[in-house]
Amino acid sequence: MKWSWDYAWSILPKLLVVVPVTIGAALCGFALAVILGLPLSIGKRSKRKAVSRTVAFVLELIRSTPLLIQLLLLFYALPLYGISLSPFTAGVLGLGIHYAAYMAEVYRSGIEAVPGGQWEAAKALNFSPRQTWFRLILPQAIPPVFPVMGNYLIVMFKETPILSAITLIEILQTAKSLGSVSFRYIEAFTLVGLLFFLMSYGSSLLLKRLELGLKRK
Repeated sequence: MKWSWDYAWSILPKLLVVVPVTIGAALCGFALAVILGLPLSIGKRSKRKAVSRTVAFVLELIRSTPLLIQLLLLFYALPLYGISLSPFTAGVLGLGIHYAAYMAEVYRSGIEAVPGGQWEAAKALNFSPRQTWFRLILPQAIPPVFPVMGNYLIVMFKETPILSAITLIEILQTAKSLGSVSFRYIEAFTLVGLLFFLMSYGSSLLLKRLELGLKRK
């Protein structure tokens, strides 16, 4: 089949309707990964072996199993124990938990890059653990790894099509549905590719501006 601009323009509004679902799932999942990654990273550094080993095992388990399996467990297995999640909620939790394991390593690299003298200075100033982390260590650890964190956001945008496995209707699933009706897949998939490019490129530009803002502080 030849490319049809008329058909492409006719299905574009239907694809744009579900773009907020894709953006929302990626952003919420990223926020959850950022929030969960920090305590996981700190827990892995714990001086208590029981805590550090447990956290290390959990992180390895998450990183060593496919995201798809984790999503299927959240959406289909939890209802067996009385916990039912909507496709969007299960998708956000799946993305957030999966990438929190990777974000923990990002935090770890930033924390370990902080000079040891900073920890000694915190002790000398009689800082509490909370003050040490939030006033001294994290302000130095996060800015250098911010670009890596941003890369994971872009990756998460491109991972959202996998959420169709738990019946979440995002742009790729919508394109498949449109193609199954008209038997014209080229236009639908091309538009989806362009939309993903725009979302990823827009995110990268925003992240660069945020990175420059952090460097100026």
